[in-house]
Amino acid sequence: MKATFGTFATLLVAFGLSNCAPQNNMQRGAATGAAAGAIGGAIIGNNVGDGDGARGAALGALLGGAVGAGVGNEQDKKQQAAYGY
Repeated sequence: MKATFGTFATLLVAFGLSNCAPQNNMQRGAATGAAAGAIGGAIIGNNVGDGDGARGAALGALLGGAVGAGVGNEQDKKQQAAYGY
């Protein structure tokens, strides 16, 4: 029951963060990456090692957010170059 509640709470927070309406690709990428990383990290953390899904979700959110922000930033740079900013 405890693991089920932790996983549900993690998924609820991840979906809540992914529904924000960011203004540029970097923000959108960070939010999407953090949500996907939290979900993946919770699943992996729950099934591997000591079974701590919350720690896996936190690490996954950090890594996913960083990667998503980097990808979104590159998309913003390409759009700015295309429009001559």
